[in-house]
Amino acid sequence: MPSSPTRAGRWERQMGGPEPFSAFLPAPLPPIPGLNQDSAFQALQERATLALGRLDEVGKLLPDPHLFLYMYVRKEAVLSSQIEGTQSSLSDLLLFEDPGAPGVPEGDAHEVSNYVQAMEHGLTSMRKVPLSLRLIKEIHGVLMKGTRGGDKQPGEFRRSQNWVGGTRPGNALYVPPPPHEVPIALGALEKFLHGDPVQMPTLLKAGMAHAQFESIHPFLDGNGRLGRLLITFVLCSEGALSKPLLYLSLHFKEHRKEYYAALQRVREEGDWEGWMSFYLEGVEAVAGQACETARKIMRLFEQNHRKIQELGKAAATAARVHDLLKKHCIISLPTIQKELKVAFPTAAKAMHNLEKLSLVREYTGKRRNRCFAYDPYLRLLQEGTEPIRN
Repeated sequence: MPSSPTRAGRWERQMGGPEPFSAFLPAPLPPIPGLNQDSAFQALQERATLALGRLDEVGKLLPDPHLFLYMYVRKEAVLSSQIEGTQSSLSDLLLFEDPGAPGVPEGDAHEVSNYVQAMEHGLTSMRKVPLSLRLIKEIHGVLMKGTRGGDKQPGEFRRSQNWVGGTRPGNALYVPPPPHEVPIALGALEKFLHGDPVQMPTLLKAGMAHAQFESIHPFLDGNGRLGRLLITFVLCSEGALSKPLLYLSLHFKEHRKEYYAALQRVREEGDWEGWMSFYLEGVEAVAGQACETARKIMRLFEQNHRKIQELGKAAATAARVHDLLKKHCIISLPTIQKELKVAFPTAAKAMHNLEKLSLVREYTGKRRNRCFAYDPYLRLLQEGTEPIRN
């Protein structure tokens, strides 16, 4: 570890335990001196800002924004959780959320479902109160409820030393600040989020806040997922995005080694420019992909609607099921029956008609409580969400 301070903070020797180790104490944001915004950086920032703006406009033009939001939030939840080691897929989450579906492994799917609830809780709360440490603790409590890390003080900042990698602080890849320094570092981060000492462009603020949160690592578990949520919260709370349609975890997952290396270079070398460039490249790439995916999905829905109209008398019920599949692209027959308030044979017949049009397929191989996937829609949504195999 570097012995001299960097503009990102300093390493401090800790002598109280069985062996000495160095912990990182992050300096308050923004860094001093500030970002070296040369022409290349400024061009990248401009491209990322434009891409984010285009995505926000696409979100506003969608015929049913809530429909897309429902699936995009779930995609981000799956991707962010996969970075932390869960093996749950988007399909697993959708089955887990359907009360009429046959059982799926609950551990990983429960964690991903909590991520969805944590994001929704945060976005709803920020309509009434500003983003704050108190709200961050609330969101963490939702994120960790009933999960494998649920015994690690959910909703409370840590009161003991943690570390990343290795078996103890002495051989860890990274050791965040000791617990008595956590409130100080978090207090400075909260001020930065509120524009103190300076107000920064929202896109830059979100990237810096994520890196700083990861360096503080204020909880015993769930820091990575909450840190990635923080990006969404900053962008939405300051109006850079009207809806959380940016699943930036896709970029972090696809470039995991670069992601962790860029964060570590901030701590060891004060390389804020390297981290921010990596982050802005992700915003530009993922926002562009999300725009294209949204357009493909709108075209798909329109094409399939026209196909369904060719069913004649059977088109009315099939169209209602199709509308339901747009919101829940994996769904069980009992859930269709309940949601549409139709008889079971009616639901089964409508689904059979959609099968004949090659719009859906039976997903679970079950004779009872069968589940069907809106296959072409699911394929579009699943791009990039395959579980990480080590």
